[in-house]
Amino acid sequence: MTEDNITRLEVDGKQLILIGTAHVSKLSAEQVKEVVERERPDSVCIELDAQRYESVMQDKKWKETDIFKIIKDKKASLLLMNLAISSFQNRLADQFGIKPGSEMIQGIRSAEETGAELVLADRNIQVTFSRIWGNIGLMGKTQLISSVFFSIFSKESISEEELEKMKQQDTLNAVMDDFTKAFPRIKKPLIDERDQYLAQKIKEAPGKKVVAVLGAAHIPGITREIHQEQDLKALNEVPKKSKWPKIIGWAIPLLILSIIAYTFYANPAAGFDQAVSWILWNGTLAAIGAAVAFGHPLAILTAFVAAPISSLNPLVAAGWFSGLTQAFVRRPNVGDFDTLSKDVFTVKGFWDNKVTRVLLVIVLTNLGSSLGTFIGGADVLRLFFENL
Repeated sequence: MTEDNITRLEVDGKQLILIGTAHVSKLSAEQVKEVVERERPDSVCIELDAQRYESVMQDKKWKETDIFKIIKDKKASLLLMNLAISSFQNRLADQFGIKPGSEMIQGIRSAEETGAELVLADRNIQVTFSRIWGNIGLMGKTQLISSVFFSIFSKESISEEELEKMKQQDTLNAVMDDFTKAFPRIKKPLIDERDQYLAQKIKEAPGKKVVAVLGAAHIPGITREIHQEQDLKALNEVPKKSKWPKIIGWAIPLLILSIIAYTFYANPAAGFDQAVSWILWNGTLAAIGAAVAFGHPLAILTAFVAAPISSLNPLVAAGWFSGLTQAFVRRPNVGDFDTLSKDVFTVKGFWDNKVTRVLLVIVLTNLGSSLGTFIGGADVLRLFFENL
């Protein structure tokens, strides 16, 4: 067997065998199987965290998902992003007949068959996203979301050249490659820090011989970082949220309420106009968001009623109420969760599936409500100055 894509290192008396895999290559899984069976390592490290491991190993896990709990835990946006990325994987699978991550599954199976200890060596994906999210600013966040979704729903086929490029990346890197070029700051949390994390986990794996199954893009960084001691606790820290968004979040509604109250006192007719403007802008734009998501009429009505009130309280969001209403009236069933991974492959499927419909109702209602807050607030100020 050729030693292509295999890097051998001696670190702290351990023999480390790094297999640089292509996440969209059938041959990589075969190579993983052959290397593990031949080397009989004490440990097999794979480039997965616990969350992605469960996703890989529990195909029926979606059936047990509680949509109401997702809404309650405020995880709708995160789940929608994860589903968006999975649709990118499905597009690859459909075009090239490849199952992304098959080499990781083979690593898991080979570890079990040879009696090696399995080590989940990658950092928690939510920590990685949090460190990316906290490093790109408001404009960057907007561009990131747009970039991911537009690339996912693009009908363009992936060329052979692009496929070859992806063979040197992991799935996360592939999805965000263009954005990384536009925002170099995310390279550190997305690639460099994960190289450090993976290097330390591989080095700490039990036994004297360790095989690591990794995306080829990580091999140079890991080879460089593995001779240094890495602080896993520091790499796992989630950035502290700034106090300013919370301060602004409370300051704006208090200012709006104060202005309307004062105007009512000085000029009841103008105060009434302000209140109506606030309600109509907030309610209408939130309802439009729910309608764009093809929400149930009751969910659209809920969005209209909830938005003007929730916009004055940063602790709640109109989308939660419209989403709960949508989930109650059109509750997702087992079949919806069963077909979820395929439905997110197309725009139509994204809107037709009851699970993603609920998530879209939440996200688009909140987007409409946020827009309504800014426009409605500006109109309240306009009426205030006009009636001084």
